[in-house]
Amino acid sequence: MLRYLPFLLILALTIYAFIDCLNTPEEEVKHLPKVVWVIIILLFSIVGPVVWLFAGKKRSAVGGGGRGARGRTRWVAPDDNPEFLKSLRDEQENKDRKDKKDKDTGRDQDQD
Repeated sequence: MLRYLPFLLILALTIYAFIDCLNTPEEEVKHLPKVVWVIIILLFSIVGPVVWLFAGKKRSAVGGGGRGARGRTRWVAPDDNPEFLKSLRDEQENKDRKDKKDKDTGRDQDQD
């Protein structure tokens, strides 16, 4: 069982590098076109993925909070996202208004 471990590690590294390369925007790929990197990763099973991980992509600094390389904001959990919380609050207020309006309309019909 242990003799398969090196093969599985190489396979996992190759798959990770391949998917990482495919998901990387063209502007962030360094030195070679993206297609060439994919070919290198797939043809050279150990060297290709390692070279891609170290030299093929512009890496941002770890913990460099705020905005990413292209001005994107970092992902925020829904319960910490003020816009999401506001939308929930607005949705609840609209529902409450509608329920109150329906309730008031129901009383008026009962009195007739």
